[in-house]
Amino acid sequence: MSNPFATLMSSENTSLIVVTTAAENVRAGCVVSYHTQASMKPQHYNIWLSKANHTYKIGLLAETFGVHFLTQDDLAWAEHFATMSGQDTDKFADLEVEMRQGVPLLTALPNRMVIEQISMLDDGGDHVCVTARVIEAESPGHFTPLRLSDIGDLRPAHDSSERIIQP
Repeated sequence: MSNPFATLMSSENTSLIVVTTAAENVRAGCVVSYHTQASMKPQHYNIWLSKANHTYKIGLLAETFGVHFLTQDDLAWAEHFATMSGQDTDKFADLEVEMRQGVPLLTALPNRMVIEQISMLDDGGDHVCVTARVIEAESPGHFTPLRLSDIGDLRPAHDSSERIIQP
């Protein structure tokens, strides 16, 4: 039996980002495929964090996030931030990181923004939506994004069945 929703969603080929954040001296980061511009004026951006991820747990306490847009040359970065859990390992160990606005920014990924949380929406699904104000954005120029279809068989460190169930 076919699942029309799954069929529609599998035709999407969204670009990938790495979201980083920090709270109470704990850094976190993960690959995110659910994200979009939410307003032109003022500049707002939405990211959706999986409730199964360590980044979600730290993000609940965070005010700011780094949004790093991955290029086609950044498959290794996607693998690094998607396949390991921040609960088990420090994903930032041995990486060149710049702290800005309280957020760890990955120096090797120059297409990025720092965003400040305005609101967080938990509608009961396996992801929460963070609506944020863009504090700063930078890019050295045009790039070709890394897309969902480019990551092949990478297995996420957590699956959506591990999400936190809230009453």
